[in-house]
Amino acid sequence: MSFLTATRLTPAGLRATSSLRRLPVISALSQHPIPTPPPSLAIRSLQSTAVVATEVRPRARQAPTSATSAAVAAGRAHSTLMSNLSIPATGEADTGLKHGGRPADMKVHSNTTALRPDVAKREEGQFVVGGGRGAEGAYNANPEHDVQDPLSSSHGTWTLMNPIYTDAELDSVKIVERTPQTMSDKAAHAIVKILRRSFDVFTGYIAKDIPKEVLAQRPIPVAELRAKREVLSDKQWLLRIILLESIAGVPGMVAGTLRHLRSLRLMRRDGGWIHTLLEEAENERMHLLTFLTVSQPTWFTRALVLCAQGVFYNVFFLTYLFAPKTAHRFVGALEEEAVRTYTHCIEDMQNGLLPEWENKPAPQIAIDYWRMSPDAKLFDVIRAVRADEASHRFVNHSLANLDQKHDFNPFALAEASPEVRGSMPGFTREESAEFARQTQLKHLGPAADKTAEEGSKKTSSGIE
Repeated sequence: MSFLTATRLTPAGLRATSSLRRLPVISALSQHPIPTPPPSLAIRSLQSTAVVATEVRPRARQAPTSATSAAVAAGRAHSTLMSNLSIPATGEADTGLKHGGRPADMKVHSNTTALRPDVAKREEGQFVVGGGRGAEGAYNANPEHDVQDPLSSSHGTWTLMNPIYTDAELDSVKIVERTPQTMSDKAAHAIVKILRRSFDVFTGYIAKDIPKEVLAQRPIPVAELRAKREVLSDKQWLLRIILLESIAGVPGMVAGTLRHLRSLRLMRRDGGWIHTLLEEAENERMHLLTFLTVSQPTWFTRALVLCAQGVFYNVFFLTYLFAPKTAHRFVGALEEEAVRTYTHCIEDMQNGLLPEWENKPAPQIAIDYWRMSPDAKLFDVIRAVRADEASHRFVNHSLANLDQKHDFNPFALAEASPEVRGSMPGFTREESAEFARQTQLKHLGPAADKTAEEGSKKTSSGIE
């Protein structure tokens, strides 16, 4: 049976329970009203807190029967320590809550990929056709070995996660930049700025504001603007994107590998970090595979990727080995630049400066991965990619704020809403703890409080 740990955060001056009981996981979220938390919260010693699972089933084959049955994860709670955290009042913690609201107001997204009812209805009864293997699936199929898998959906059981966005969520992504605070933060941001400028020069990147009177012309003189090096062509955009995505998938895999080996070496759980990091790596690889269906790189580009990947992998490996906090901060800053780049691309398409992509259909692999409508366009794909990059920005900045050896991953079971991920650089350590507490209440309801109270009584009486 799967287990989650229930922990109650107590008011300031009280010690949270140091020894906690475990509750069986329920298959649906609690429907009971969740009590409003006290106005001031503090964590003195928080062990096995929040709902953190490291053995999460990555996706459900069938849709949930109701909106409350987003999968709660398999696995057991990770025993960890978040000490001396002063948690602000619910209305003060910017974790997706309305000001002064209740935990029930928080938008919590399950990081499993149980399908939404409308998506499930569209996918019902469909099959995977094709002999390809891996994430490429039917897209690199061998027609001589086509098979039908009735247990799979044509929308890809071959991925760890399938991010699904609404139009409002896609439009909520903003260019935000976290202000460096420590010397390591400043070093990480400085390195990213240097790499960004070098990459801009190499790819011929241009970011100029085109006058409104020029954009008002019909037709827009796109060829003239490109000749003057004021806008990028479709080929220049693809070169930049392919190079970017071929490197962006490295950090998640390196970090996940090192944490995996550490978990094996120390023979203990990792606190939910590995799964999130591997999801990031795969998500970036899916970006690359998507754009490879639009255009194939030249041999020179492939050789460049080979060299860059070899250098970057080893440098990031050593960095994460000795300074994981700085490594996550570096990735967060890198994703800030990625969001900036994709926002520029989206604006060019909206202004009619990329006519080659104006009505270009979305690749089938993108429709399957992001669960888009069949008539989706490449414009929709780029918006989804930007939302993914904003999520990586948010997650890595949040992880960089944690204790790398002891803190659990607050996003192991649930994610902050896309609006929060798209508009904030990340959670502070206190906000992460508060988000984990709210997620726990959201999933377990009053049962979490009851079990925590029992554990607290036994601890104070010396039973445990």
